[in-house]
This record gives sequence, structure tokens and C-alpha cells, in this order.
Amino acid sequence: MSWILLIGAILAEVAATMSLRASDGGQKRQWIPAILGGYILAFVLLSLALDDGMALGVAYGIWAATGIALTAGLARAIFQEPLNRTMTLGIVVIAVGVLTVELGAQAVH
Repeated sequence: MSWILLIGAILAEVAATMSLRASDGGQKRQWIPAILGGYILAFVLLSLALDDGMALGVAYGIWAATGIALTAGLARAIFQEPLNRTMTLGIVVIAVGVLTVELGAQAVH
């Protein structure tokens, strides 16, 4: 169940961040409920994933890394923001780091 909660937290955070971008710096106020609701939902779901037994370092690492990758990809697709090879390499390095943390956490158990 903790993985489902974490996936929900990631999707809510990415949706809120994309809404933040769509709001044009807060100028388009109709996006504010989506921004606030998405971030609140993301933190509630992350908290529930932790309560369900997921380790904080693992949950936060996966949440952050996946959020970065999804946000960068969606920003490229929707808003035509840059996503070059160097940026993609940075995302891969983050993902490898999170995988290393996950493997280290499993070795402890």
C-alpha cells in the first residue's frame, strides 16, 4: 500500500508543479486551487506512505527523483522548455543515486 500512496504523492506533486507553471507566476489565478490542492495532497499521501512503513530516505528520494524526471519531461512536452542531453544526464545521475539509496536500505533489512 505504501507504494501506491507514494505514486499518488508523486503524481499530485507533479500536477501541482505543472499547475504552478501554467499559472504564469500566479497571474492566472484559476490555477491556484490546483496548486494548493496538489501540494497538500502530495504531502498527505507522502505522510501516509511513511506511516505505512516506507523508510523516509527511500520515499523522499524516489518522490523527488521521479518528480524531477516527470516534471522536466512534461515541461518539455507542454511548455516547450529545454531538456538537453546535459539535463537528461543529470536526471539519470539522480535516478542512479536514488536506486543506490534503495539498494542500501534493502541491505540493512
